[in-house]
Amino acid sequence: MLPFSKVLVANRGEIAIRVFRTLRELGIGTVAVYSESDRDKLHVAVADEAYLLGPGPAAESYLRGDRVIDAAKRAGAQAIHPGYGFLAENAAFAGAVEEAGLTWIGPPPAAIEAMGSKIAARERMRAAGVPIVPGATEAAESVADVLEVAAEIGFPVAIKASSGGGGKGLKVAHSQEEVVRAFESARREGEAYFADSAVYVERYLEDPRHVEVQVLADAHGNVIHLGERDCTIQRRHQKLVEETPSPAVDAELRERIGRIAVDAAAAVGYRSAGTVEGLLAADGSYYFLEMNTRIQVEHTVTEAVTGLDLVREQILVAAGLELGIAQDEVMLRGHAIECRINAEDAAKGFLPSPGRIGAYREPGGIGVRVDSAIRPGDEVSELYDPLVAKLIVHDVDREHARRRMLRALEEYVIEGPTTLVSFHRALLESPCFIRGETCAGIVESEELARRAQELDATRAESGYVVSVDGSGSQSRVLAVELDGRRHEVRIQTPEPPWNEAARRHRARAKELAGAGTDAVLSPMQGTVLAVEVAEGAVVELGTVICIVEAMKMENPILAHAGGVVSELAVVPGEQIASGQPICVIRPEV
Repeated sequence: MLPFSKVLVANRGEIAIRVFRTLRELGIGTVAVYSESDRDKLHVAVADEAYLLGPGPAAESYLRGDRVIDAAKRAGAQAIHPGYGFLAENAAFAGAVEEAGLTWIGPPPAAIEAMGSKIAARERMRAAGVPIVPGATEAAESVADVLEVAAEIGFPVAIKASSGGGGKGLKVAHSQEEVVRAFESARREGEAYFADSAVYVERYLEDPRHVEVQVLADAHGNVIHLGERDCTIQRRHQKLVEETPSPAVDAELRERIGRIAVDAAAAVGYRSAGTVEGLLAADGSYYFLEMNTRIQVEHTVTEAVTGLDLVREQILVAAGLELGIAQDEVMLRGHAIECRINAEDAAKGFLPSPGRIGAYREPGGIGVRVDSAIRPGDEVSELYDPLVAKLIVHDVDREHARRRMLRALEEYVIEGPTTLVSFHRALLESPCFIRGETCAGIVESEELARRAQELDATRAESGYVVSVDGSGSQSRVLAVELDGRRHEVRIQTPEPPWNEAARRHRARAKELAGAGTDAVLSPMQGTVLAVEVAEGAVVELGTVICIVEAMKMENPILAHAGGVVSELAVVPGEQIASGQPICVIRPEV
């Protein structure tokens, strides 16, 4: 019998619902927490109980560990599962949970702390004989420290937040001139997302594969791995597509990197589910990158090929039980692919695209899984990560899985915010993906974005309205029946004449305000993190004007032309609306 009958999940959205499902299968009661902006979200509705944490911003709600623990006590929960993100890799929070007499469904706080600092983890792994990416094992305190390491290992270098993860706090410098900006940005993101501005430097490997290994460990000394996941396809160093097994890993390499992962976990006395991330170089060299001491977003593909419920394993391990499977019993069957369906616009550099969901229909059928928490009418908030859903498919081999994913993506309907559904279709149709390559340079290419836009124009269905060529005109597809046969008729609605009048009015208002066509406008709602230019500065095309954070991503706002900066209207720390003027760039006289 398990030592707890009720568990609080300290997270939101799809991961909260995913954990609830396993808890219910185990006969355990479920407790949700929520922010004021999440009151009406699905994860709140499906839980047995739910408790308010605070206002919408995560720092005032989901990151308030004291309020999470208080909610668990009020609910009479005996354990807390952190999901991923937020407090999942916070050793102090894990310790506070245990001090409160609750069970922490995750690794020991000491293991989280050991691997939470990437700097300390690199040194620990090196001492344990685990290969690490060449670079420093001490914090870089200044730009001079970065340049000193770069002089030893050569450019390009990666400057990384010591407590970072998920692509946050990772910046690349290809030359001395890029070091200052990369150093400052990595420190800023580290402080903003992980309350730790410490950074370190390592060699940036050109076009490696990002290959990670899933591990499971219990409190009885058993540590196993469940094969690898290939997470090479990323944007801004954040994952977009994950698959298992990796197209580049054979049985011999799988055994070698699996052993590295098991050694890494054993070196810190690990317990629970965790992921050892690494880089696979073109020459076959494999380097330890970091360990994520939590369940991963992409754990789903491992579940598909192994048949194991990893959250269930976490819960049983936390209950003090031994692993129910030995290493020689692990079998990988078929191939699985996951596509992250983010509210982002690939045609605009993956800018966040918050907004209200209209029509919504998930794909189904054999071998298709959707992890989501979305309903028609839900608001995708700019306060949180842009992940809307995870689409996972499984089939007998990679090509069958690829085709199944394309079919599922074609079925997926999400009206409202721009998402990556069509982007993924374009990517999976690309020759580089079909061949199982790294697709370096393809993900953020104009060619792929253009193909995604073309696919978007074919996604109209009955009652589904799409914008045409970015104009105010719209296209609606209606179903009609003629002589017993169903037909689809596309009705093009011209842009109303008052739309053009309204645009002229807005443009005139900007001119009167001194902005006109020389204005730099914010393409999103968010927070100004940094302003990189001063009033009167002379800038070139592409110069970074400021950096705006939206949906947990830093977005550089660039000069659209060369000239002189005037009417600078933003300062660090302020909120900014979409379309709000940032500055004016006037031609040099």
